[in-house]
Amino acid sequence: MREHGVGLPKAFRKPEDEPIEAVIFDMDGVVTQSMRAHFAAWKEVFDAFLKGHAETQGGSYVPFCMEDYFTYVDGVPRFDGTRRFLNSRGVVLPEGSPDSFDPHTIHGLGNRKNQRFLAWLEHNKVPTYADALGLIRAVKDRGIKVGVFSASRNAERVLKSAGVLDLFDVKVDGVDAEALDLAPKPDPALLLETTRRLGSTPSRVIVVEDAISGVKAGAAAGFRHVIGIDREQIHEKEHYRALRTSGADIVTRDLGDLYDLCLPAARAEKNTQ
Repeated sequence: MREHGVGLPKAFRKPEDEPIEAVIFDMDGVVTQSMRAHFAAWKEVFDAFLKGHAETQGGSYVPFCMEDYFTYVDGVPRFDGTRRFLNSRGVVLPEGSPDSFDPHTIHGLGNRKNQRFLAWLEHNKVPTYADALGLIRAVKDRGIKVGVFSASRNAERVLKSAGVLDLFDVKVDGVDAEALDLAPKPDPALLLETTRRLGSTPSRVIVVEDAISGVKAGAAAGFRHVIGIDREQIHEKEHYRALRTSGADIVTRDLGDLYDLCLPAARAEKNTQ
């Protein structure tokens, strides 16, 4: 394991007669480098609102930051994220109509954020993380299935832009969640639906997540291993600690650290070459 890797505890080692059948990956921040675009869109919308709110209601203006992103909006549907963040600042807004862009409503702020993200997506090809693609291809080569999940309704567009949609055996996203009435993370419904479509069970599936809400979901559902990825290094391992306390068995900065866990035979072969 590298700087952020944590050795696999004996309590999490499973018998050889219980093979890993699948690995499921969160999309933003794990497979695709779209997290920064999401953060920038949220920050633009929230900071404009917070400045106006401080001017009209009094109090100090504290900008939206990366810690806010990971704590309140990452990995959850955008209206839930909007509500959670504003509640953290003691702000309660009306819901507004679903198609509203009124910046004084929950739906209006959420829709403004989505508008900005879609504008970015229209003009940019979504980059990917090489360590994630390497691990995905390695597990597929060993006959292990892979799935991707996301709370975003834009997930298919993001994956197509990145050129990786066809890598996955199964995709479950915000569109599916709405159609099936799946509860948002930290409820494990999204992860369980991905696992069900892969024809497996949580005890034989590894979850890879960067969101606190997703780690909590994986831990609550009893997945074989819940892996936290901490790429951003916020405030001297603050996000690392949050992932661990939320239930991550391992937290790493590099998914190349997971070959021992997902593919011990592949690592053994590599070490003998």
